[in-house]
Amino acid sequence: MIDVDAIVRTRVDEPEKIVRLAQERARPVGLTGRTGRLLIVAADHPARGALKAGARSLAMADRADLLDRLVRALSRPGVDGVLATADIVEDLLLLGALDHKVVIGSMNRGGLAGTVFEIDDRFTAYRPGAIAARGLQGGKMLLRIDPSDPATSQTLENCARMVEELSDLGLMAMVEPFISHRTPEGRLVNELTTEAVIRSATVAAGLASTSAHTWLKLPVVEDMNAVLAATTLPVMLLGGEVAANQSEQFAAWSAALKNPTVRGMAIGRSLLYPPDGEVERAVDSIVEMM
Repeated sequence: MIDVDAIVRTRVDEPEKIVRLAQERARPVGLTGRTGRLLIVAADHPARGALKAGARSLAMADRADLLDRLVRALSRPGVDGVLATADIVEDLLLLGALDHKVVIGSMNRGGLAGTVFEIDDRFTAYRPGAIAARGLQGGKMLLRIDPSDPATSQTLENCARMVEELSDLGLMAMVEPFISHRTPEGRLVNELTTEAVIRSATVAAGLASTSAHTWLKLPVVEDMNAVLAATTLPVMLLGGEVAANQSEQFAAWSAALKNPTVRGMAIGRSLLYPPDGEVERAVDSIVEMM
């Protein structure tokens, strides 16, 4: 069980301990582990107000439960690290769960889910300097491109700047692009067609004056080989929503993993909140697949 009281006491009485633990943390040797690919557990959803997993609208709202699931997932052989905002990364540091793990800091969380300003995705979390200072291995940014929303241009410019700054520090820039649009009801949705993902990937790959440290984080769509043929950058497959038919979802991931451009997976809710509730079983299945 996660001792929330101990975490809160440390935050109140010894906040400097968090900085010390970040500095003393054993770093990973490289970005890929024993599978030769990178398996990251994604847990940056709460900072954007996206707490839903499966049928539960507030599944990720219980922090002790989320941390317990993360610690269990990170303890499994073949899991290389975590993607999260500072609050979760620091909780995991206090729990001793991040030694030798690849830690990717989530950067732009300002486009809160369900808001009118969602496409104006400000960098309200990690910045490149803080990622370097805390010994993280890279930063991840969400890039949603809505042709009808002028705020897209500012998000593009900000993402390009962050890719540049991360590269200057020798750190991975993980870019998660989508072509997006508003429904008649005003909800922002991502277009998951093959053509839309190809277009978003090519835009993301061209950000900044170098792509030397850029990885793309892409959804698995119908013609994934066509998507992967559009770039020479390393690609991480994202998990997305918890699927009702998990075997079908796993089959799609397995097929995509056969392409050498795919260098890893960044999966959150599908690993942490699988339909059968068995975190370890879900994680081990992905590791075996990779």
